[in-house]
Amino acid sequence: MEEAPPVLNPLTTFALIGVAGLACQWLAWRVRLPAILFLLISGITLGPVLGMVQPDELFGDLLFPFISLSVAIILFEGSLTLQLRQLQDIGPVVRNMVSYGALINATLTTVAVHYLVGISWPLAALFGAIMVVTGPTVIVPLLRTVKPNARITNTLRWEGIVIDPLGALFAVLVFEWISAQQGHGSWVEATVIFAETIVVGSLVGAVAGYLFGLLLRHRWLPEYLQNFATLAVVAGVFALAENLRHESGLLTVTVMGIWLANMRDVHTEDILDFKENLTLLLVSSLFIVLAARIDFADVKLLGWGSLGVLAVMQLLSRPIKVFFSSLGSVFTFKEKLLLAWVGPRGIVAAAVTALFALKLEQMGYEEAYLLVPLAFTVIMGTVVIQSMTARPLALALGVAEPDARGYLIMGANPVARAIAVALRSADYRVLLSDTYWDNIASARMQDLPTFYGTLLSDHADKHLDLVGIGGFLGLSHHAERNHLGVMKYRNEFPQQKVLSLASSQDHAPNGKRKISDKHRGQTLFGEDITFSKLASLIAKGAKIKSTTLTDSFHFADWQQHHHNANSIPLFVIDPKGSLFWFTAQAELAPQSQWQLFSLVPSASESKNVSDSTQAVSSDSHLPNKDDASKKHNLPTDDDRRGEKRD
Repeated sequence: MEEAPPVLNPLTTFALIGVAGLACQWLAWRVRLPAILFLLISGITLGPVLGMVQPDELFGDLLFPFISLSVAIILFEGSLTLQLRQLQDIGPVVRNMVSYGALINATLTTVAVHYLVGISWPLAALFGAIMVVTGPTVIVPLLRTVKPNARITNTLRWEGIVIDPLGALFAVLVFEWISAQQGHGSWVEATVIFAETIVVGSLVGAVAGYLFGLLLRHRWLPEYLQNFATLAVVAGVFALAENLRHESGLLTVTVMGIWLANMRDVHTEDILDFKENLTLLLVSSLFIVLAARIDFADVKLLGWGSLGVLAVMQLLSRPIKVFFSSLGSVFTFKEKLLLAWVGPRGIVAAAVTALFALKLEQMGYEEAYLLVPLAFTVIMGTVVIQSMTARPLALALGVAEPDARGYLIMGANPVARAIAVALRSADYRVLLSDTYWDNIASARMQDLPTFYGTLLSDHADKHLDLVGIGGFLGLSHHAERNHLGVMKYRNEFPQQKVLSLASSQDHAPNGKRKISDKHRGQTLFGEDITFSKLASLIAKGAKIKSTTLTDSFHFADWQQHHHNANSIPLFVIDPKGSLFWFTAQAELAPQSQWQLFSLVPSASESKNVSDSTQAVSSDSHLPNKDDASKKHNLPTDDDRRGEKRD
């Protein structure tokens, strides 16, 4: 006799879903694959395979309200990242993809479902309408792994977020048409309902976004209440729109998010950080819960036809949609290929399919129950195929961003320039920022990429190119600026790659002058290595040199040779190309074949430290000043007139 699956109480089940979601996210991070893949596998294992998670019993009548509200929060978080300026190049393509491109996609999918699975035309049309959605629940995690260039990334994000509410509206229109066929209404009524849904969603979303933006702009909410208020307002606005007109809630929260993201003098960074964490929790839970509802018996009833539908959607309808939507655009052929390949389906497709399938069964459509397993076949198929292949395809096509291993540097002073040149010699990208024009001009004379301005400005937020940048170095002679930079970028870059120099205030006996450790990041080179010390050494002729450690010349040997020379080890690079900084928080133990970069005073240059030691010049091969000014488009005195120094 077959053993019954273990029965878990609700508390244990919720805890199991949370632990499984965490394990999937961690595993995805370790193997660099989208977490959705592991979340689906986990949900199927805990649900239909082991029977440990039974969502319908666990949530009861609250299952679909929970799913709907969770999707609304996820959509709102995604729409908060949509800046209208991103549409400058991609606007027409996004518009085409969510309008007639979606109709092309729906039509081809409808035909495939009808002929390959044998479902009636009305139900096939409804399924085709639902399957136009992609959504941030699957697009954003996939983009985090695939890392295509900015144009592709912005296009897929805009399409995924905008198409979700529009796809749901499209499905409502088709459903109302089916109801009219059954004598429950007419085409006129269906059109009126569709129009009302768009009007309600747009108006409520715009008004809610504007009013909440005023609260944030005028600081009428204390900072500690902003995240809670945002969550409460999003839930309330979503519920209000749903009560005014069913299925308008997703459009409402999307419009609200886009309005807030583009409203002048409204800062949503802290809210976005909170929403990102909440979205991670919701996405992890939702995928496990929905995957646990799959019934393999229904999947078997679909036969090979379901795989045929998947093939049509992946290889035919999506590419044709992208081809026609991008005609005459700035996209290259290779960029179009990746756009045509990436289009996974996610939470919204699963939730909306389940909702309409239930309604259609109540209307007498017996085959409606097949829509849910068919939807999950498409979801699992697109997620698995694209998770495994999108990153290699992006690399093969040459449309992927370079690995984010470069450094954004606060300061373009002599210390910052010397370290930047050393990093560049090791094939690491650098970007120097400074408000002193003389420093910027000197950096450009050395052919170093620069940003003239402060990293703390709105202009930097909008225009700073961080492609290939994965860390921050605070090398300004202003300690407070370094710490402010750390505070700004500590959530954007990994903790071990956000570093700044020590300052004299760090040793102040009065605790009121000492910067809190949580605002400092990693301390570069050591507690006693300040900007003043480095600048003094460089002014006296110190150079950054690279030394390759060997089996006969260890790091301890290097330390012994330079014990009395005031040489400062800066960073090391292992044979795999990974860079490690010397910091006050951790001791490094460089091994053989590691390359050590250090600042060596001029007095020690004549010493024979190692045959493998060579200087990393920060000023060699500099062009003539006039030629460099022309090459780097340096401004004239008239251009600089009126510029202010900090």
